[in-house]
Amino acid sequence: MGHGSRLVSFGECMLELQGTAFGQMHQTYGGDTLNTAVYAARCGRAGGLQVDYATALGDDPLSSGMLARWQAEGVGTSLVRRLPGRMPGLYLIEVDDHGERRFSYWRDQSAARAYFEAPAGSTALEQSVDRIDALYLSGISLAILPPDGRARLAAVCQALRERGAMVAFDNNYRPRLWPDARLAQRCFEQFLELASVGLLTLDDQCALWPDLGTDAALDRTLALTCPEVIVKRGAASTLVRLAGQAVVEVPTDPVPRVVDTTAAGDSFAGAYLAARLGGASPVQAAAAGNRLAARVVQHRGAVIPAEVMADLLPPA
Repeated sequence: MGHGSRLVSFGECMLELQGTAFGQMHQTYGGDTLNTAVYAARCGRAGGLQVDYATALGDDPLSSGMLARWQAEGVGTSLVRRLPGRMPGLYLIEVDDHGERRFSYWRDQSAARAYFEAPAGSTALEQSVDRIDALYLSGISLAILPPDGRARLAAVCQALRERGAMVAFDNNYRPRLWPDARLAQRCFEQFLELASVGLLTLDDQCALWPDLGTDAALDRTLALTCPEVIVKRGAASTLVRLAGQAVVEVPTDPVPRVVDTTAAGDSFAGAYLAARLGGASPVQAAAAGNRLAARVVQHRGAVIPAEVMADLLPPA
């Protein structure tokens, strides 16, 4: 899509607390689709990529602080709705000695759930369909929306595909956000039918389809009708499957020590989408995603300092 493309990421960003219960806490913010937007903005800046984040926030100082920080990262906020009286969600992240994380959430009333609580077609995202080259969303984006909101989001995806824009769906599956697995399965299938790019973590596919086993889950994933399917398998090679073509394996980058696996998939998606929108092939984009994810897991937190990934970015 070339120079000056516009990528929109839709979902929820929450306030993040890092630390141990009743101990010292460090407060920041995070959310899968916001993390991806930040990484895409960093990776795509030299190529003129415009990245916007679409979500809803409150009218409180914490929401204002998050907006200012996103803007400082080069993420556009014109598609953010501010809802009086609402608040962003909150989560606590505790990381063990092996870099694995445990989450606790307070998000049932978060503003992002109410993004589409407005007359049909009136939200900034719906109004911008003709000016979007790519839309990124995740399983969490779907989980936080009520059925009507999911239907409105599906209509946006349909409109984008009809005019040839990219729709990228990331299968971040969090069982606790869904009333039951069957609903999640139906929603994921619906949006993968609408998507042109599937960014799929095999572990999440196995969790979503627990009766299949790993091999059958992989077969099911590679058989999706989505034209461009990327399968992330942790430290194992990433699989790239384009419609009608043989699967290509893209090796991951060795990591001397995993510090924190937070945002490994989010950073992969950001680098992948920035590369694709900048003209790279899916295999080249997957290699860029693997490079960035390997760097991210060697640092604490969802969004690592920009300077520690500067050498991975294309020159301005």
